[in-house]
Amino acid sequence: MRLLTALLLLATTAGLLPAHGFGADTTVRPRIVSEPVRHDTDDPAIWINRDDPAASLILGTDKDADGALYVFGLDGRVHADKVVRGLLRPNNVDVAYDVLVGGKRVDVAVLTERFASRLRIFRLPDMAPIDGGGIPVFVGERARDPMGIALYTRPADGALFAIVSRSDAFAPREGYLHQYRLADDGTGQLRGLFTRAFASWSGLKEIEALAVDDALGYVYASDESWGVRKYHADPLAEDAEEQLAEFGTGDLFARDHEGIAIYRRDDGTGYILVSDQQADLFRIFTREGAADDPHRHELVGTVRLSTRDSDGSDVIAQSLPGFPGGLFVAMSTDRTFQFYAWEDIRRAAGLPR
Repeated sequence: MRLLTALLLLATTAGLLPAHGFGADTTVRPRIVSEPVRHDTDDPAIWINRDDPAASLILGTDKDADGALYVFGLDGRVHADKVVRGLLRPNNVDVAYDVLVGGKRVDVAVLTERFASRLRIFRLPDMAPIDGGGIPVFVGERARDPMGIALYTRPADGALFAIVSRSDAFAPREGYLHQYRLADDGTGQLRGLFTRAFASWSGLKEIEALAVDDALGYVYASDESWGVRKYHADPLAEDAEEQLAEFGTGDLFARDHEGIAIYRRDDGTGYILVSDQQADLFRIFTREGAADDPHRHELVGTVRLSTRDSDGSDVIAQSLPGFPGGLFVAMSTDRTFQFYAWEDIRRAAGLPR
């Protein structure tokens, strides 16, 4: 049985067999491929310009000791005047809206700077730093290399939190993730206040990819070679430390569970897309869970994109010029980010409108 499973998995990874019958035999092509970065693309984030959606931006990390945070237009061209260089191996990036800084509401991009063991925060869209030089993370711990990040804006009071993952063989099996409250320090700079350590880790590889569902109040973490774990995003929630679900486990993934993107509809429905990295597939699960259990996320589709070895992605449900139904962005190992129309993905995966 183990040999048969391995042979089927190899055939699926090589594209010889469809994966679970959900459209993985069709390769979806991007509408746009970005200009390449210098070193190694890792993770994108989509920023919507609410005054002019056509002027929305795609942020993407270039993962290297001489790294950068790139900024692209919807045409995939680099906005050279906005690129932030001189970063020490930036890994993942996320965005948040309407953050109170210096008495004004601004949008921000927050990334992990792995070799500096800190977070960096930049104001959107001008990319000015507003973090006083950086926010240290995992202070006092042996495992201090930050990788994944997801931002949570608490609906009740607008408080902004960063949830951070790390890469290190010495990371603890419990309390793998750290959460920080990001707030103005009174000088127009954001500072981080440690809030909690939470989440289990299998110990198999690492947890990198994170995604937060602000509206429903959950954070999802890809425990590579194990599955996706689900927790409350609000540290004040009842049973905040309790794991609510794990899914995508067993033989469903070829090896690594990677980038997580949440397609959010206003009615609470939608999809959770998880990169099956070594198979070059994206597994699609229900956002709202099952009718009898909101924490049972069922597989409803699989899609093959033209990305290679993708470990970072983001998606929004708002239609943008050239991207009907929404925009999905994923990194590819050819040093680019690929921009897909959600409608193309939906059709290929056989999902309902």
